[in-house]
Amino acid sequence: MNSKVNEWIEAHQDELVNDIMDLCSIDSVKGEALEGKPFGEGPYNSLHAAMELTKKYGFETKNYDNYVAAADFDTSLPRSLDMLAHTDVVPAGEGWTVTEPFKPVIKDGRIYGRGTSDDKGPLLCALYAMRALKETGVELKKGVRLIMGADEECGSSDIEKYYEVEDEAEMTFSPDAEFPLINIEKGHFNGTLFKDFKEDSNLPRVTYMKAGVAANAVPQKAVLRFEGLDFDKCADAISEVSSKCEVEITKTADDELTVVGTGAHASTPELGKNAGLAAIELIKALPLYKSEQVEMISKVTSLFPYGVTDGSGIGIKMCDEESHDLTNTLDLFEITPTHIEFTFDSRTPIMATKENCSDVAEKTIRESGFDFATDGMIPPHVVPGDSEFVQTLLKSYENVTGLKGECLAIGGGTYVHELKNGVAFGAVLPDIDTRMHGADEFFDIDNIIIATKVYAEAIINLCA
Repeated sequence: MNSKVNEWIEAHQDELVNDIMDLCSIDSVKGEALEGKPFGEGPYNSLHAAMELTKKYGFETKNYDNYVAAADFDTSLPRSLDMLAHTDVVPAGEGWTVTEPFKPVIKDGRIYGRGTSDDKGPLLCALYAMRALKETGVELKKGVRLIMGADEECGSSDIEKYYEVEDEAEMTFSPDAEFPLINIEKGHFNGTLFKDFKEDSNLPRVTYMKAGVAANAVPQKAVLRFEGLDFDKCADAISEVSSKCEVEITKTADDELTVVGTGAHASTPELGKNAGLAAIELIKALPLYKSEQVEMISKVTSLFPYGVTDGSGIGIKMCDEESHDLTNTLDLFEITPTHIEFTFDSRTPIMATKENCSDVAEKTIRESGFDFATDGMIPPHVVPGDSEFVQTLLKSYENVTGLKGECLAIGGGTYVHELKNGVAFGAVLPDIDTRMHGADEFFDIDNIIIATKVYAEAIINLCA
């Protein structure tokens, strides 16, 4: 480790923390596209604030039409290492207690605020690593570039724009996840099962159900509406489903029930209580007329049993040593008197193929009587764990933290999913839930300083 660099980082802690708080005070949730502001006012302001910092600290900065900006350590050096971060954030959401989302505060050694750990804080850790090397006179032989995007949270169209005009660097890491290092991101497979039929007016019947806001999130709420159903005679069935599924079911209108479960990301569906599937269990338990609609709805839980997230119901349960288990979750639900439709999300291990995954799921679903549609499979992202690049990053992490460096596989996707030699590297230390995307998101100040030191060490080991 370079003691001079680490001392500089420690001496500039307050300045780094203040820069993070200033950047996190900008509401950079994606908005309506405006002229010259492709992702709206907030992302534009945040990207430009980050650019002002890179210029202030002496780095030549280039703006790519307000989609992305890039700051170079030294433009005379051959491009070799890219650090890929973003300045946009997810919506604030509800439930904040420590502070308001865009009024960052320091409490108990943590900075609280939207974007502190995802990804404005880590972006500035990477910037300060570059600044520490520059201001302590460390000479590099290879170039380092900090790439700052403005649309990572809503599809990464920003980085697509960047790579239309720029080549990939020899090596890329994204400080937008957790340490030690993520070298495998699972593949992705979504599918929709649906059925149309003639309306059956026999009572009692279900006339409406809606659950889910996105295919990549376990639904937290489901709303059902009925016709001709005597709710007074359904109390036992409602109570039984509520208890079995560990959800809350309440009457929210004369003919309406609302199911509230626990949301989760589709890459970790086991952490959720799926309100949509609980609503299907409720439909099965209620004394409804056995129409074709109800019969088809009842088949859903054979394909996607409540609480089962391994894909076994549609025949695609699988696991390999490197990337571990397939996950599967039904996340979008729609029911009307003439149409039912459900969309699932699967995160697939390296061993998954069209033949053993997509084709099997389609066959199973069609044999149950549903129609089926899919856009196909997105392949996994894998960078060999024994590569010199990965091993150098892990060594840098170990040198600074004293913790064991090892490769991880995740179900989620990051900025580097399409890059040949790209990995996610920090910035959050292991076993710390910083509540990214949730209320009271935070970033520990100790973690901030450690991450900055790790990035400085990595740059030296890769580029000096």
